[in-house]
Amino acid sequence: MGAQWKAKHKEVAANAKGRIFGKLSKEIMVAARAGADPSMNPRLRLAVEQAKKASMPRETLERAIKKGAGLVDGGVNFEKLTYEGFAPHRVPVIVECLTDNINRTISSIRVLFRKGQLGASGSVAWDFDHLGMVEASPTSADADAEVAAIEAGAEDFEPADNGATLFFTALTDMDAVSHALPNYGFVVNSAQFGYRPKNPVTLTDAEREEVEAFLDAIDGDDDVQHVYVGL
Repeated sequence: MGAQWKAKHKEVAANAKGRIFGKLSKEIMVAARAGADPSMNPRLRLAVEQAKKASMPRETLERAIKKGAGLVDGGVNFEKLTYEGFAPHRVPVIVECLTDNINRTISSIRVLFRKGQLGASGSVAWDFDHLGMVEASPTSADADAEVAAIEAGAEDFEPADNGATLFFTALTDMDAVSHALPNYGFVVNSAQFGYRPKNPVTLTDAEREEVEAFLDAIDGDDDVQHVYVGL
């Protein structure tokens, strides 16, 4: 669980797909603040690519870009909020939110953490590395993740879902690594700043099931954008 918590089977449920589109729309709107042209805005380009891979309707995608760039009335200004705390069994958790209503988000997070423990800023961040995370898939059977990581300038890598590889980078190197990976047989699926646990917690199956239920509930909140967990 070195990257980001992903709820099981989330992509197959219709209502979950709506939540995914909502999260992606927020990413697009925030990225579009720096410009509505993906070719001139790397963060927006990656967000658009993710949305297309999730089969987001073109109208929804274009509306999110225009809203974020302030090209249409009713633009939304999202604020980023980060919460730290513990899931059951003292598993450290970092939750990132994008919200247009801070009071609503704070109230929701407090309720969601009732089965865990909501901490102060810095209470668990020390137990994570803050870095760039680039998920990329090989374009051929000959693509070598270790060689790609070394040559592209990544600090480390690990297997990800569906045969992809997650490359870890310094915060300042994420964009450069993203641009370099295609030269070594990998196509970039996503790139974002995130948190990697330094000391992952080991649980029994029963304990893990309890923690996963806790994380599923948090990830299902509309204001929650990313969840990082020390498992």
